[in-house]
Amino acid sequence: MTQTARTYGAALYELARDEGLSDDVFAQLQMAAGLLRENPDYMRLLSLPSVPKRERCAALDESFGGKVHEYLLSFMKLLVERGGIGELYGCEETFRRRYYEDHGILEVTAAAAAPLPNKQMEKLERKLAEKTGKKIRLTVRVDPSVLGGVRLEYAGKRLDGTVRRRLEEISSRLRETTL
Repeated sequence: MTQTARTYGAALYELARDEGLSDDVFAQLQMAAGLLRENPDYMRLLSLPSVPKRERCAALDESFGGKVHEYLLSFMKLLVERGGIGELYGCEETFRRRYYEDHGILEVTAAAAAPLPNKQMEKLERKLAEKTGKKIRLTVRVDPSVLGGVRLEYAGKRLDGTVRRRLEEISSRLRETTL
C-alpha cells in the first residue's frame, strides 16, 4: 500500500468518524470498491488521462450519485482529479484498519486444509474473542499444504497448529538425534 493511500484513506476515515458517519461511509466504500473490482474496465476508464476529468467525474456522479454519501463521492472525484483513483483499494484498506481499530475488531485469517464447518468457525471465533477481548472477523482460506489442523494469523502473530508444522518439528528432532 502506498503512502498516498494511507494518507487519503486516513483523512476520509477521520472525516467520517468526526461527522458520526463512519459506519455508513465504511459500508458504502466497501460497496463502491467492490463494484469497481468487479468492473475493471470502468476503473480503467476512470484512470484514463485521455478522458477529460470532468467527464470521469460525471461518470462517478451517474454511477454513485444518490447511492453513497456526498463525502465519499467527493472523495472518489478527488482521486480521479488527482490521477489516483487506482489508490481507492489502498484507501479502503486504510479506512478498514482504522475503523476496526476504533471498534475493537480483530481481523483473523485461518488457513485450513479444507473448508471449516460453520460450527467450528463459530467456536474458533468465540475462543479468539475470549482470548483477545475483541470482536473477531474471521476469514478462512483453504490451503491443502497444511495437511490438517489450523494456522491462525492476526495482529502480526502466527499460531500454527497444523499437521505440517508438527511433522516439520518431528523431522527436525530426528535430524538432531544421533543413533
